[in-house]
Amino acid sequence: MLELITYDVFTDTPFLGNPLAIVPQAEGLTTSQMQTIARELNLSETIFVMRPDNAANKAKVRIFFPKAEIPFAGHPTIGCAIYLSGLAGTTRDSTVEMTLEENAGPVPVIVRMTNGRVSAEFTAPLLPERTCQIDDIALTARALGLEPGDIGSPILKAPEVWQAGPSYLLVPVATRAALGRARPTGADWEKLTEHAGTISAWLFVADSDHQFRARMFSPAGGTPEDPATGSAVVTFVGLLARHGYYNARLDPRIQVTQGVEMGRRSEIQARAVMHDDALAAVRIGGSAVQISTGRIRIP
Repeated sequence: MLELITYDVFTDTPFLGNPLAIVPQAEGLTTSQMQTIARELNLSETIFVMRPDNAANKAKVRIFFPKAEIPFAGHPTIGCAIYLSGLAGTTRDSTVEMTLEENAGPVPVIVRMTNGRVSAEFTAPLLPERTCQIDDIALTARALGLEPGDIGSPILKAPEVWQAGPSYLLVPVATRAALGRARPTGADWEKLTEHAGTISAWLFVADSDHQFRARMFSPAGGTPEDPATGSAVVTFVGLLARHGYYNARLDPRIQVTQGVEMGRRSEIQARAVMHDDALAAVRIGGSAVQISTGRIRIP
């Protein structure tokens, strides 16, 4: 039997945020066994922890959707780092730094306990890259059960595909009401994702100059809707940088609220590191709270 821990991530309130399963002693498991466990648990992601290849690092990890392995993800990185830091059960202010070896590359993480609240911030292993723009607004709207007038915002007129490990179709939505109505819709959804070359769409709307609301759909990946998607926020920071959002901005931080429509409100902090108006790094932060411990049979 394997030890199993679950956390709710991007929240400090139990039963909100994005659930995560951690298998802390995954040495010797095959890819097939890991995928079987992830499918059985059926959470957004399951992270498997092993000895690092480089002894200077904290751990080597692999991350799985219920149906596929992914090279990097935000909420498993945050939740796993908080678990491995050992700070979750303490109260004294302290800081732990570590590096997790993910398939996308090494991920530096800082875990902090401050005034009784534990949080973590990681630097994304890859800078976000734009793949293409989707000009078919009518198809995008039909695929999401919306009207063409619901697509577009002052930040972005047409959807764009971005990647930073995982790839996402980033869809600007005009209003919070339209965001709430959105649903992947049949053959048009399949046509849109095939055209975009990604199985996941992340929809966003601006609540204020630095606060955003979002939803993420990835039914083909085994995640009909995700309560919090840190890697998508990494790509969103890239989009904002490309469209001049950070130019001459004194505060490079944004906050993204996701999962509200699912009853699992999540709060994701993001910070752009800019050098000469060019994006040099993306940092994602948030809290996590332990929910359960147990054991699971080895497949």
